[in-house]
Order: sequence, then C-alpha cells, then structure tokens
Amino acid sequence: MAYRRTARVETRLADNRARILRAARTLVSDGGFRQAQVAAVAAAAGLATGSVYRYFPSKAHLMVELLRSTCAREVEVVQAIAAGDGPAHDRLADALRAFVERALKGDRLAYAIVAEPASAEIEDARQEVKRELSLIFAGLVDDAATAGDVSRQDPNIAGACIVGAMLEGLMGPLARDGADEDDEAVAAGIVAFCLRALGHDKITRGEPANDGHIRAIR
Repeated sequence: MAYRRTARVETRLADNRARILRAARTLVSDGGFRQAQVAAVAAAAGLATGSVYRYFPSKAHLMVELLRSTCAREVEVVQAIAAGDGPAHDRLADALRAFVERALKGDRLAYAIVAEPASAEIEDARQEVKRELSLIFAGLVDDAATAGDVSRQDPNIAGACIVGAMLEGLMGPLARDGADEDDEAVAAGIVAFCLRALGHDKITRGEPANDGHIRAIR
C-alpha cells in the first residue's frame, strides 16, 4: 500500500519550504547570491543542511525558485496595470513607473535578480521573466499605437526593447545600492526615455511631478 502524506505532514513540508525561501531571500538581500550558500540558508531557516536538499536538489534550483517567486509578484503588478482601465498611454507609463520604482526599493535583492553574475540556470530564469514582461509591454504598445499615442511599430520588438532599456537603466542605480541616488528622478528618467523611444507625441521632455508622474511638456 502506497504511503500517503497526512495533512499535518503536508503542512510541515510546506512550512519548511517557505522558511527556506524566506531565509534565502534575506541572505540574497544582504549580500547577493554568493552569500546564500546552502549551509547558510539552512542555518538561517533553522534546519539541517541536508534538509534543504530535500526541497531543492542544488543551490541553483533554490536560487531559481527564489528568482521566479520574487519576479512573479512584479509581473503580476505590471499585468494588473496593463489590464486596468484608462487610456493606453497612461497604463503604459504607469506600468513602466511601477516596475522601476519597485525595483529601486528592492536595492540589493533587485540587483541580484536583475544583474548579478550568476549561473546558467539563473540566467535562463531571467530570460523567462524578460519574455513575460516583453509580452505585457507589447500589448500596451499595440494598444497605445492603435489609439495614436505612439508610433506604429512592431509591438513585440518594442516590448523587448522597453524591457531591455528598463533593466539597463536600473543596473547603475541598483549596483550603487541607492547611494546618492534620487529614486524618483531615476524612475522619471527611465520612463521618459522609454516613452520617447516609442514616439510618444505628448512628451518631449519628461519631468517628475509632485506625485511622481511624468509631466508632459511641449
């Protein structure tokens, strides 16, 4: 007769897995992927090192799961904005701004997720996230182009370029861990650049308003 886990066992296993991921997140937030060695994660989670391997076959598997779970929330935020009400150009600007501002608040963790040199497995996971974001922004670009707010263009190429520009623009500020950076100005600059690159005819120069939005100046 096959062994069936009880609800109590399932709960304990799920709790251990969540503890491991929380510990890994804390360590990566403090010192990047290099600091999140399996033994250190196990100690932070209050588990034996061998216990971690019951849930994640290797450090790479653990870090990939951390990246995916962290990025899933960011993708959800962008998707919710994209699917919201309002003019397409506003949703496009708001989605750009939300992603950038949330990344800047993430500091060291965001740098690790976005840019820290890492294993091939982590890089593959990054590419998956980029493709998800590119598809969302492609839809927004298509909507904005249909409304006449940006130039007509291949939305898939434009979506990929937006994601590339956002992430590249974040690398410097994130690498400096927020030192001497004005997050609002960084976010405003990245958003304005992306909108201008798309041929946004309502912005020639973007400046942050008091509410953090880009003010259109003709």
